[in-house]
Amino acid sequence: MTAPTPPWSRPVRRGLVLAICCLSVAVTGIDITIVNVALPSIGRSLHASVSGLQWTIGAYTLVIACLLVLSGSLADRYGRKRIFQLGLCVFSASSLLCGVAPGVGWLIAFRGLQAVGGSMLNPVAMSIIVSVFTEPKERARAVGVWGSVIGVTAAAGPILGGVLVSALGWRSVFWVNVPVGIVAIALTQRFVPESRAERVRAYDPPGQALVVVLFASIIVATIEGPNRGWDSLAIVGLYLLAVAALVGLLVVESRQPEPLIDPRFFRSPPFAGANLIALAISASLGDSCSSTRSTFRMSEARVRCPLG
Repeated sequence: MTAPTPPWSRPVRRGLVLAICCLSVAVTGIDITIVNVALPSIGRSLHASVSGLQWTIGAYTLVIACLLVLSGSLADRYGRKRIFQLGLCVFSASSLLCGVAPGVGWLIAFRGLQAVGGSMLNPVAMSIIVSVFTEPKERARAVGVWGSVIGVTAAAGPILGGVLVSALGWRSVFWVNVPVGIVAIALTQRFVPESRAERVRAYDPPGQALVVVLFASIIVATIEGPNRGWDSLAIVGLYLLAVAALVGLLVVESRQPEPLIDPRFFRSPPFAGANLIALAISASLGDSCSSTRSTFRMSEARVRCPLG
């Protein structure tokens, strides 16, 4: 007797799962760029310094970079659907908190919390897609659609941000995530199947700690460098710490039986090339953010010297 076909294996159901994953990661893709447009308004409203605005972006980047791999590991261990829904809940709730933040310090803290939720979306959505689309050709097509959605939403962020800031104010760029998150949570509960890895990888606390030190030291030095001076003892020390963390990460991970980040992956040209492309895209987004901050500096200068 033939075993019954799982509901999620039907083409329509698989398409719904893909749409839910795309919807969920779209909010994180938009959030990367939409906040850049709101920075001048945030600065004027909360009387934030340029450094404070940089941390509004940097806190999100730092936390999400540090937790991406760990979140994927947790999903493999405790259930992808469960972690995905948890990420949606944290991201939506923290977006609401960002929209009511009374000061820039609170906004930075809530952005960090928002990144905790965001780190549970992209890698886990990819795992869900791979587990649902088992046929290689369909899987490749689904991953391609998912990847293109991230690119399109990141590009649409500045446009949507400009419309929202002009019409409703800067707080709306965070509030827009809340209804999308609620819809995604409900759809995930109804249509996304639960799945886990067949063999759960062991935790790698030393690797995770070194990743946090590496990223944190680079981001802190980059943001605080213009204020403290690039040749100051603190900034030089942070860059030296980053180099030491990178060397330590390569040494530790090469000796771990199940490393958090396996250095051998970078010997693969497709893998290394994809990461270089991602780095180039991130650098271009960073340049866009820098342009926005430069605009804010010019706005500050005009306020201080109206005739200049």
